[in-house]
Amino acid sequence: MVHSLGLTLYNMRPRRDPLVGHAWPQRLAGRLIWMHSPSAESGRGLLELASRLIEEDGLTVLVTCEEPVPLRPGLIRLVPPEDRPAEVRAFLDHWRPEMAVFSDGELRPALIHEAGERGIPLVMVDGRAPYMLKERDGWYPGLMRSSLQSFSHVLALDEAAARAFRKAGAALSAVAVTGRMEEDSAALPCLEAERAALAKLLATRPVWLAVGLPEAEETAVILAHRAAQSLAHRLLLIIAPQDPARAEPLARRLAEDEGWIVAERGEDQEPEAEVEVFVADGMAELGLWYRLAPITFMGGSLAGQGCVRNPMEPAALGSAILYGPRPGPFGGTFGRLGAARAARAVGSAADLAEALSDLLSPDRAARLAQAAWTVASDGAEVTQNVVGLVRKCTAEVR
Repeated sequence: MVHSLGLTLYNMRPRRDPLVGHAWPQRLAGRLIWMHSPSAESGRGLLELASRLIEEDGLTVLVTCEEPVPLRPGLIRLVPPEDRPAEVRAFLDHWRPEMAVFSDGELRPALIHEAGERGIPLVMVDGRAPYMLKERDGWYPGLMRSSLQSFSHVLALDEAAARAFRKAGAALSAVAVTGRMEEDSAALPCLEAERAALAKLLATRPVWLAVGLPEAEETAVILAHRAAQSLAHRLLLIIAPQDPARAEPLARRLAEDEGWIVAERGEDQEPEAEVEVFVADGMAELGLWYRLAPITFMGGSLAGQGCVRNPMEPAALGSAILYGPRPGPFGGTFGRLGAARAARAVGSAADLAEALSDLLSPDRAARLAQAAWTVASDGAEVTQNVVGLVRKCTAEVR
């Protein structure tokens, strides 16, 4: 009765947007798993899980998220349906998923109820804490408890998260502390022959990289480079501008106005021994630059609009990470790296110069890089266990 009252009140909330028709792509024949995440950041573990199920089991995977997520073969991405009975019935009628995998803790009661009525197994992964849709806030007696009890498994990030799910009403037998799933691989590729040639050219020179650098941060990076050169006069700075069109005018400014010896990737120039700043033509070859630079500053995080590249990219390739107070969409990722002492935060141009100078000590950069790599590669066993859980749940309903 409490469940029915709470769900009834929830479904009676006034509609904020007019009901519109659906324009979903045609459902492919065969088995389909549905995954949902409230944000692209919290859904990164789902993408690795999806890749495994697509490649190893030949499944089609539907991912719903309010934010864009990377697309790959076998993956369908959509915004989720509005959480109202008519919309969720139409959604489930069209896609007919064998199973639903939610992440983070967002609850969609109308959808969860309808899935339960159809016998669709529900699993929560990377659980942080349960919460209702923010645009559907209100008092709905017993609704969170009944929604959580529809999940056969709730896999929590840590014991604090597990307590939050148990307190909110999840079945005690369903909740387990597993840790975070492995994220979609952030190790960007490069041509090995080119990497080997440039590594030979650079030899033992210290190198650092400013990736996704906006114009607003160019001066801070150059000042840091100048300060660090007093400790390592052979230090090379590689700049990958956020805007590729900025490469040529930036190189000209550095050479003509400030007297640096500059080489440009876009002009097929090489970072010869006398070159002090090497300007890449945008971010098309980041896999190469991460491998060559033991230290990476995440552009956009200091004075820009927020970090524009996933910090797991340099972490996965053994580059120590420096970042400012503006993480952009990667706040949670930087939080994990910071908690593991796997990245170093800076608050100003002066902080950047100091941190860079400190990390020119190879052992300090190596410790930071090793910790970052550990974070980037964490969760493989968790993902494998979830793959097994998905196979078990789908086998039981077929």
